[in-house]
Amino acid sequence: MALRLKERLGKKFDEEIRFFKGMMQGPKTVGSIVPTSSITARKMASVINLHSGLPVLELGPGTGAITKAILGRGVKPENLVAVEYSTDFYEHLVRLYPGVNFINGDAFNLDKTLGAMRDQKFDSVVSAVPLLNFPMQARIALLESLLDRLPAGRPVVQISYGPVSPIIARPDRYHIQHFDFIVRNIPPAQLWIYRRG
Repeated sequence: MALRLKERLGKKFDEEIRFFKGMMQGPKTVGSIVPTSSITARKMASVINLHSGLPVLELGPGTGAITKAILGRGVKPENLVAVEYSTDFYEHLVRLYPGVNFINGDAFNLDKTLGAMRDQKFDSVVSAVPLLNFPMQARIALLESLLDRLPAGRPVVQISYGPVSPIIARPDRYHIQHFDFIVRNIPPAQLWIYRRG
């Protein structure tokens, strides 16, 4: 029992050290001071439709907290495509979650990053990209690119730490829904859903 607890604490500490290191090396690419809480990750993964027959796209998996929740929801590793910008996080994720389609690349250039999968339709998108670190035009372009890859009505769920949606309203192009405010996250997290149709 004590040994198992020690192993779990060791893993958690290792994850937070890795996250802190990533934040120091590329503060623009990391959106929070600690990894996403399991409560937040499970809430984000709850938007996935397991019966759609389509893969799920995850952006910014970081240390893998949301990846774990997506797999825990029942998505098979081969049905998850995850784009991570940090090479250190990417290498860690490949070891941690064998079978998941991890791509070391830029979410803001998905045609290039997804390569042969650039025309793939996805069930939903689960995103932890730190949008507030980027200009509004880049955020809107990313969202439009994601919505082009989803069937009408399917969601892009986005975590953010600001009080309002990180992407401005464009009712003629997409709909915004406040999904949840999760206090049990450091810092407290806002979840937003974006859809077309």
